[in-house]
Amino acid sequence: MRVRLAILICTAVVALSARVLAHHSFAAEFDENKPLTMTGIVTKVEWTNPHIWFFMDVKQPDGSVANWGFEMGSPNGLMRSGWKRDSMKVGDVVSVEARQARDGSKHANAQAVVLTATGQKMFAGSPIAPAP
Repeated sequence: MRVRLAILICTAVVALSARVLAHHSFAAEFDENKPLTMTGIVTKVEWTNPHIWFFMDVKQPDGSVANWGFEMGSPNGLMRSGWKRDSMKVGDVVSVEARQARDGSKHANAQAVVLTATGQKMFAGSPIAPAP
């Protein structure tokens, strides 16, 4: 009986901790008052739960290149909005409307992504609506 109870408690703790780590507040991590618009070359796409992330190299004003990471919505939410796993690939040039991370890092929450090859503007699943 004690073994079953211990297993049940461990299972509940693991399930609850995964749920807590999977969800976070937009306002806790990103600053709505720090909008960014940038264009760059996609270097990595992580199509995983709970949020899709993509990374791109962006040329800085001083001529250097910085790699930025952008959080988008969940895979299911983005697929309902028209995204496919291959909508954005490594090497694609994209433009992003986003909100920067509060900690000043090179991370941001994407609101919209413009696929430069097609000119298509796609909603990125952010809680902040993109500009029209």
